Amino acid sequence: MKFKKVIAIIAVASMVMGMTAGCGSQETSPATDSTAEESTEETTETTESTEETETPAEESAQADLAGTEISFLNSKGEIQAALEEMAVTFEEETGISVEIIACGAGESPYTKITSAYNSGTAPTMAMLDTTDVVALAKEYAVDLSSEKWVSECENQVTKIDDKVYSFPFCVEGRGLIYNKGAIEETLGTTFDPATINSYDSLKKLLEDLRAAGMESPVVISKEDWSLAAHQLGFIYDTYDGTTAGSTELITKLKDGSLKVEDYERFEQFLTTLDLLLEYNINGEDPLGALYEQDPIFLADGDAAIWANGCWAWPNIADAGASADAEYGFLPFVLGNDTADFANNGIQASASKQVMIDAVQATDVQRAAAKEFLNWIVYEDSGQKMLVETAAIIPACSNNAYAALDPLGKDIQGRLESGKVFSSSFIAPSDHWSVLGASMQKYIAGESDKAGLASEIDAYWTSQK
Repeated sequence: MKFKKVIAIIAVASMVMGMTAGCGSQETSPATDSTAEESTEETTETTESTEETETPAEESAQADLAGTEISFLNSKGEIQAALEEMAVTFEEETGISVEIIACGAGESPYTKITSAYNSGTAPTMAMLDTTDVVALAKEYAVDLSSEKWVSECENQVTKIDDKVYSFPFCVEGRGLIYNKGAIEETLGTTFDPATINSYDSLKKLLEDLRAAGMESPVVISKEDWSLAAHQLGFIYDTYDGTTAGSTELITKLKDGSLKVEDYERFEQFLTTLDLLLEYNINGEDPLGALYEQDPIFLADGDAAIWANGCWAWPNIADAGASADAEYGFLPFVLGNDTADFANNGIQASASKQVMIDAVQATDVQRAAAKEFLNWIVYEDSGQKMLVETAAIIPACSNNAYAALDPLGKDIQGRLESGKVFSSSFIAPSDHWSVLGASMQKYIAGESDKAGLASEIDAYWTSQK
């Protein structure tokens, strides 16, 4: 194991950690070598799909907004530097200044935004998890239903009482990230990720890797958002693969008509989790794991699989992985039915939403915030930087830029081929902190299946 790189990585840990497909997607650097200067020069180009002629009224409106200062709360720590670079280009093109405010490492976006409202310092825009938007939008967000971009991302917008209060900033997917090169080098044979479509096939792969010399081929991170939002979240999202289905399941858990221990997906989930924990490279001290170290295990080939999502690519790249290397996703397999959608597809949905403040911002600031969103959706420079600088998979179909990193490419390819399920479960804002603690106890061996189930049941029945 190559711990020698930890010192270099730790220097950026404060910008690195944190996430939930949230407040801490952990890293700091953009996934491209493009400079702000190059990005600015490229804004003179426009694609056919985004070519538009501004009317004198539109030009005048933009001129009126020049000099406006707005702020943007960022809950994806790994794109902080990229967003700052985008803000520079946006200001050069429009005259509107955007301050990018980072959500602290491991800090809940919900806590950050509600504290800001309580102190009278709410940002003009806030990137939040879908569940937070659902909880806050009616009281704090501008109704964006009439915005032009709604038609560009019709299948990804979140509606509350048939109104749109947020912009779907990105599509993210999660599962088991694999390092194909490490697998093939260890096994001495080619590896076809499509063959991993059941519990038994995953188990055999891990057994073969260990037998061939990779003692601990799996990385399980200990962060509560990872364990409760991204891992435990599979029990909700695989109910039937839809957000409506996950909501139906959660309703049953809330009213007590279903106990999680009687739910098949929970049984399947723990069976797979136990298998992964058996091969966990952090197994000797699961709660002592360092998120900065976890991608190094994968990039160096000390491990071959990391339970995580596409937002983790900047971490993996910082750990030394090349964008030309073969990384991708295996399903977080549940049971042995090879025809099960959960064993053939990857969860991918619009996980981050941007809402505009309706309470403390001025009308001019709100107009400037709308201009920023339109820039991302319709201007070539905004489209390009969203995908190539911030390494984001866009939710709007008019953005034709292709992902540059292997994880983004994998998710985009699956979206095009229909090999995804799009459920994005909606839970209370404390779900990942409360049940994340329960999951931490479980992976540390301080709790068993019955204990974990009891805590999950108690959590949901308390939400009535």
